[in-house]
Amino acid sequence: MKLSVLDQSVSLAGSTEDAAIRDTLDLAVFCEGLGYHRFWLSEHHSLPTIVGSAPEVLMAAIAARTSRIRIGSAGVMLPHYASLKVAEQFRVLEALAPGRIDLGVGRAPGGDMRTAQALNPHGFGSADHFPGQIQDLLAWTANQRHKGIDAHPRGAFAPELWVLGSSDYGAQLAAQLGLPYAFAYFFTDGQGAEQAVETYRQLYRGSERHPLASPTLCVWALAADTEAEARHHALSRERWRVDRGRGVLRPLPSPDVVAEQGFTHDEMLTVAPMRERGFVGSAAQVAQKLRALADRFELGELVVNCWAHDPAVRRRSYELLATEFALART
Repeated sequence: MKLSVLDQSVSLAGSTEDAAIRDTLDLAVFCEGLGYHRFWLSEHHSLPTIVGSAPEVLMAAIAARTSRIRIGSAGVMLPHYASLKVAEQFRVLEALAPGRIDLGVGRAPGGDMRTAQALNPHGFGSADHFPGQIQDLLAWTANQRHKGIDAHPRGAFAPELWVLGSSDYGAQLAAQLGLPYAFAYFFTDGQGAEQAVETYRQLYRGSERHPLASPTLCVWALAADTEAEARHHALSRERWRVDRGRGVLRPLPSPDVVAEQGFTHDEMLTVAPMRERGFVGSAAQVAQKLRALADRFELGELVVNCWAHDPAVRRRSYELLATEFALART
């Protein structure tokens, strides 16, 4: 089974946001060496924790540092932008890394609505045009003259388009257009995943590039040398999730600080289900859960997202999973 990576350039307490961006670049090189299939980058805006706001810029930097791994957006929040401009950006990326570019697109704002308006002041109701925007992208990224316009630079390869989502909407759209579909399992703790993937498979209309349905799930996972170590480092994200539910957003805290403070009884009502459904533990434990998930959904690829306050812990997690899944290292 193939494993891929979703990185969100997470800002860490005690560090700086620009350091998070540079760490993303280093992680991409590291994961290529471990044999991961793709390295995807998210787009978020005006958030103090997830600071990767321009995936296309990061993709260009990663393209210059890697030679094999596929590089993609997960995703470009398309309603903020003109499809032609996005197509041109990804045609440039395809020229930099021929045959290695994924263009994942989403409909969500990637931030609050005030920020969305600032990104596209005249974009009220722009999300309603999402299906048409994807069709425009399909034509322009595939070297086709569309609406009397060409997207340059042209080349022998075309970016692979993906529809991203956490509901049936994206699943239905991807199925109708014959495109691969990635469900944000980590965003919903798996809720709605089975229905979305089943809907996608049932409605799928094969395309020339993708004759068969190609779904995947993006999960959050953290593996360590021992289960106790993994659960300790997972405290950082648990604290963040609890705080997010109260509308408090800040850099990812140290697990040592979280352990010292603990969780209240009410906060444990949020944390306990996360722990029960989570992919946290030793390498063997996490790999077993990931394989069971892939078998249940009949998947040939999973995308793994991992947060840890210590970058070395995150790298160790990806290294352990690469070994468990016998990825082909380079």
